[in-house]
Amino acid sequence: MSVMSRIFTTSFASVYPHYVTKVQKKGRTKAELDRVIEWLTGFDQAALDAHLAGETTFEEFFAAADLNPHADLITGVVCGVRVEDVEDPLMRKIRYLDKLVDELARGKALEKVLRTP
Repeated sequence: MSVMSRIFTTSFASVYPHYVTKVQKKGRTKAELDRVIEWLTGFDQAALDAHLAGETTFEEFFAAADLNPHADLITGVVCGVRVEDVEDPLMRKIRYLDKLVDELARGKALEKVLRTP
C-alpha cells in the first residue's frame, strides 16, 4: 500500500528558492544550480522558468522532464536513504535532484556533479 508523498503535489517553485539558498550559502551560483537541473531534466532556462512561473508540481515537473540517460549514475545517501534503493520512480527522481543539489552545495566540481563520462 503506497501513500502518495506530499512532495509529489508540492510545487517545484516553492522548493526551488531553498535549493538556491542552499547552494549560494556555500558559494555556488543560481546559474550552476540551473545547469544541474538542466542536466537532470533536459529543461533549458526558458522551460525551467516556465515551470517556476506555472507552479508546476514535482509530479508534473518530472513527468515533463527528459531525464538524463546518465541519471542512474547518481548514487549515495540523501536524508538517510540510499538514492539507488528508492523504489518509487518519481521519488527516486526527486532524490536524484536532492543529491545533485547537495553535491553542488558541498563544493563538488560541476563536471563531477553532472556525471560527465
